[in-house]
Amino acid sequence: MNDKISRFPIPDIDSLPEDLRKRLLDVQEKAGFIPNVFLAFAHRPDEFRAFFAYHDALMEKDSGLSKGEREMIVVATSGINQCTYCVVAHGAILRIREKNTTIADELATNYRTASISARQKAMLDFALKVSLEAYEIDESDYETLHAHGFTDEDIWDIGAVSAFFALSNRMAGLADMRPNAEFFNMAR
Repeated sequence: MNDKISRFPIPDIDSLPEDLRKRLLDVQEKAGFIPNVFLAFAHRPDEFRAFFAYHDALMEKDSGLSKGEREMIVVATSGINQCTYCVVAHGAILRIREKNTTIADELATNYRTASISARQKAMLDFALKVSLEAYEIDESDYETLHAHGFTDEDIWDIGAVSAFFALSNRMAGLADMRPNAEFFNMAR
């Protein structure tokens, strides 16, 4: 098995600008390890800052979507985009947020048969449409989501998370980014 975490250079943490070094060390202190996505993006400090600023704006804010639902979007869309890194890493986060050991596997393989609510299935239908066929979104999609209680702001969040992780999935593929071993057994 390839032990490299990315096909691109991984800088030494001590060589990074102070704000990046602090972010990596804070994540390491909280998680017990540094997720490889942080290391993979670190060789481009300006892009690292922009990527994680948008990530945090989407994933950490107060929203009509729970943090678990946002992770559901990440796992389901990453599964359809065949992004092993995001399925494994965000699958671990999803298992923790939802306190459910099987949900990530269900969503990554076929969310339509997963043990989730009809509301969440409608959310994921729309997220996958954004990820795969955004050009086909029409008023009926909004009507369906409204019927499930989603506001226009919620719909923006569903689409934004899906679109952001389409970028993330493609960058992980470009870099041949590998998930940390620690993620595989988290919350199992």
